Amino acid sequence: MAAEPVAASGGGLDVEHVSVAFDGTPAVDDVSLALPAGEVLAVLGPSGCGKSTLLRVVAGLQRPDGGTVTFDGQDLTGVPTHRRGFALMFQDGQLFQHLSVAGNVEYALRRRRVPRAQARDRVAELLGLVGLPGLQDRRPATLSGGQQQRVALARALAGRPRLLLLDEPLSSLDRALRDRLGADLRRIITASGTTALLVTHDHEEAFTVADRMAVMRAGRIVQQGVTADVWRRPHDAETAEFLGYTTVLEGEAASAVVPGARRVALRPLAWRVQPDGGHTGTVTAAAQGADVVRLRVDIAGIGTVDAVGSLREFPDAGDRVPLALDPVGVAVLDGDDQLDDDA
Repeated sequence: MAAEPVAASGGGLDVEHVSVAFDGTPAVDDVSLALPAGEVLAVLGPSGCGKSTLLRVVAGLQRPDGGTVTFDGQDLTGVPTHRRGFALMFQDGQLFQHLSVAGNVEYALRRRRVPRAQARDRVAELLGLVGLPGLQDRRPATLSGGQQQRVALARALAGRPRLLLLDEPLSSLDRALRDRLGADLRRIITASGTTALLVTHDHEEAFTVADRMAVMRAGRIVQQGVTADVWRRPHDAETAEFLGYTTVLEGEAASAVVPGARRVALRPLAWRVQPDGGHTGTVTAAAQGADVVRLRVDIAGIGTVDAVGSLREFPDAGDRVPLALDPVGVAVLDGDDQLDDDA
């Protein structure tokens, strides 16, 4: 079972035992989360796991069947969306096409009757923050997808929300742009001092943007904690595979990699072709990647695993290659062991 979160101590978001069911089928099942003020939490999971429903509960767009949502010590469970002081950014940005960039960004400011000169200064500040200075007179249709998402982010931040909610904000972008904007998103949120909750299916995006990570599966949180800790020590095999580990070893094979371990997960880059690496494997398959040769190798006493090699050498099936193990690509699955012990 995933560890309970440490409460945000009245200075951030606390979700306690929230449940939502549709036609008797659980979508969110007894979920508890804590997000300290000024930090970013990523709720990570596959499509249909319940993460967007959880986001809607926090936003006030979905009434939970049970549990509470508290921010800064105030119970918001029954408070309407517009009175929570939160901002929501969707994956498609949902910009107003008939307004200019400046008109979109200052939308929340106009609703709050912020003086025109003050609003103009705030728009200029935010466009500078998101890397779009001088574009205030452009229309959304004339911008690239990445630029439109930056405008959407600036609009969400304009009213200085207590909590920024991001629903798959980069999923409509291509991989290269998503990687670049992920780092920018982290910088922008941190620079603005905003507390943020991100839901995504992309573990790379979660790792780049978030201070903390909660992995969700079938409506439940299966693991949560500091992002780097979850990334390096997934709780069980299914979580490891979702986070990008491609091989799970058990029993003697696992202990041959990590002495005493009962289950071990390996990333694709865990094994590298390297002279005097300490192990030898037999190549079963090889394919050229953009930066490395990707291999499947059979290692005596361990089994068939992924490995990478230099593009300068391309081994054939049946070739023997020296291999070194990079501990950064190895995780011991303590959660699986605990499940066995409890059985």
